[in-house]
Amino acid sequence: MKPIIMNMELFGQDMSIEKMAVLGAGQMGNGITQVAACAGIEVVMIDIKQDFVDRGIATIEKSLAKLVSKERMSQEDADAARARISTAIDRSSCADADLVVEAVPEILNLKLSIFAELDGICKPECILATNTSSISISEIAAATSRPSKVIGMHFMNPVPIMKLVEVINGKDTSEDVTTTVLAAAEKMGKIPLMCNDSPGFVSNRILCPMINEAILTLQEGVAEPEAIDGIMKLGMNHPIGPLALSDLIGNDTVLHIMNVLHEGMSDDKYAPAPLLIEMVEQGKLGRKSGKGFYDYS
Repeated sequence: MKPIIMNMELFGQDMSIEKMAVLGAGQMGNGITQVAACAGIEVVMIDIKQDFVDRGIATIEKSLAKLVSKERMSQEDADAARARISTAIDRSSCADADLVVEAVPEILNLKLSIFAELDGICKPECILATNTSSISISEIAAATSRPSKVIGMHFMNPVPIMKLVEVINGKDTSEDVTTTVLAAAEKMGKIPLMCNDSPGFVSNRILCPMINEAILTLQEGVAEPEAIDGIMKLGMNHPIGPLALSDLIGNDTVLHIMNVLHEGMSDDKYAPAPLLIEMVEQGKLGRKSGKGFYDYS
């Protein structure tokens, strides 16, 4: 399939997204909230605890202040973006959203229950998007009565910096929904590229097996982490080495994606490295736990 980049000028105002809701105030959720607000979209950021919401807002405010200090944004624009953001700890705040983006942990049953709940809360024309990095869009859509309005919007981390949004069509996603989401992503300053539902989609089907291979290389004593990462950075022009990238993503998330690929493809070439499994069991999740392939404490 040829990648598609859509231009907002091609669409009428009736297809534009005026109000969004983002479920999850963590690293991905607050980043998505920020870029939407900076694009002129009203956003409500929702999480299950006020503490989580407060931390997410603090991160956004710090990020906006940094953009102002680097003269990449005026103080006036930063203040306007912040004013477009509201918060809540009740999902009923999604009721009048045109687009809901779910950015909660990669737990299938959690996502299924949330999408079933959103289906009953949101107006019929609302688009329900998931930021999942690997879980089947079609399976998530099946938890709703509106599978044609369910789609994947896989933002990259860190959201305010990374340009790509991987837009994933489920088997029932309508063309109108895809068109609207591609346009909304572009409005947020992103480059949306489209693919169809498949284990790991495109990004993680290619990326995570490479990371897994790097972990196997370490496990087998071929080289130390610094050498493995250094070879990939200097020799392959990668901006970050695969082991450092695994720590950034979260080794538990990488393990989850490898398990999705292994099960979905029914192929042992996607089996997660035993060292990866061991590290996750030991709580060595990477940056978020303070220790992974490198020490961040």
